[in-house]
Amino acid sequence: MQVTETLSEGLKRGYTVVVPANDLEARRQAKLSDLARDLRLPGFRPGKVPASVVRQRYGTAVIAEVLQESVSEATEKVVSERGLRPVVPPKVDVVAPGLGPAESRDLEFKVELELMPEISMPDFATVRLTRLKAEPSDEAVGAALDRIAVSGAALEPITEERGAAKGEVLTIDFAGEVDGMPSERASAKAVEVEVGGVAVGPGFSDQLEGMRPGETRMATVAYPAEDAPPEIAGKEVRFTVTASALSRRVVPPVDDALAKTIGFEGLDALTSGVRQRMQEEYDGLTRLRLKRELLDALVGMTDFAPPEALVHAEFEAIWKRVEEERAAGRVEPEDAGKEPETLKAEYRAIAERRVKLALLLAEVGRVNGITVTEDEMARALRADAARYRGHEAQVLDFYRRNPRAMEGLRGPILEDKVIDFVLELAQVDEKTVPPEELLKEPEASPNAPAELPPMEAAPGESVLTQT
Repeated sequence: MQVTETLSEGLKRGYTVVVPANDLEARRQAKLSDLARDLRLPGFRPGKVPASVVRQRYGTAVIAEVLQESVSEATEKVVSERGLRPVVPPKVDVVAPGLGPAESRDLEFKVELELMPEISMPDFATVRLTRLKAEPSDEAVGAALDRIAVSGAALEPITEERGAAKGEVLTIDFAGEVDGMPSERASAKAVEVEVGGVAVGPGFSDQLEGMRPGETRMATVAYPAEDAPPEIAGKEVRFTVTASALSRRVVPPVDDALAKTIGFEGLDALTSGVRQRMQEEYDGLTRLRLKRELLDALVGMTDFAPPEALVHAEFEAIWKRVEEERAAGRVEPEDAGKEPETLKAEYRAIAERRVKLALLLAEVGRVNGITVTEDEMARALRADAARYRGHEAQVLDFYRRNPRAMEGLRGPILEDKVIDFVLELAQVDEKTVPPEELLKEPEASPNAPAELPPMEAAPGESVLTQT
């Protein structure tokens, strides 16, 4: 095999590879011989089919198989012998196919690849971070208990003959017309609507104040162009509304009886459970903020150029999602009015940041032998399957048949383990703050371009699976 380097520019490498014709022919003959040994054809004894017949029937398929194997093995040899670490599978273009039905010639093909950059490990001991911690106050726990009680409120009929007041509930039928035509989308029966609440459309329930059971009245709603069903978006809908019953919500007291209705032994157990759940949420926010602060610090400590292939792929994925959101009329306020080229430059900066962080964290994991164990993967699989009650077997089968989906589970686990490893080495100060400060959006770091809109935060996503 003859290999000639044709490109060495930054992280990009290119080679021309020539595989001799006699190597190809030897491989072809070996495959044809193996095939003839076990071949069974009508009119011939097993293993006695003439070579000319075998070649006539299966020669084309054997040629394709030999060429594929030769290109694959030669490419792997080019990479391994030179100690190359491609960031994506090499791109291969065949110049001369070599084998033909009648004769053999040298196989010539080109290999182009982009290498993993040399990544120097930052001195993690110099990283200084602040872990914000918060605990739920008694007032916050009490407010959460009140919300639980409100969610368990029952409707009590109002028997006195009078109109509905704000906060009370009317049971209504309504039929809507759009552009003078009846609309099934804007019609329903036996709907419970809180007067003055949010239901059906903006301002609809306000128009029901004073309405009595048995009464029919008209209501008009102007729907916005965004965030409304297509058939009524940006249009005025006229509703014919008929009330059939009036009731009020009766909120149960926060006591042992309420706790037992939702599966707790008593009020103390419910209060403890609520406090624990709130603490878990605060702890999750604490980790997210600390992780973001760490990633901001790490990206500022990196000085390698990310591979263009990965940056391009990440940017294309980001930009596709941004365009989908814009086409749906969901434009982030900070993006409004910006020229496409300006937005592309900003999102490309995000793509570069993600790729650099992904490569850095992956390298930290590789250098320090951080891996995801089979037990950890099994727990992640069980946890994900548990989200789909009654369909656990189908979920597990899906993962077994989709290696890429499995990597989507592995990435966040590996990322968390690498983050924990770095945090153990970094200097982390702790600061107790009110929950309001923990919930407040942190100021952007100069090393962190504005992130994507909320749509980017897909479940299970991590910087190790975003590139």
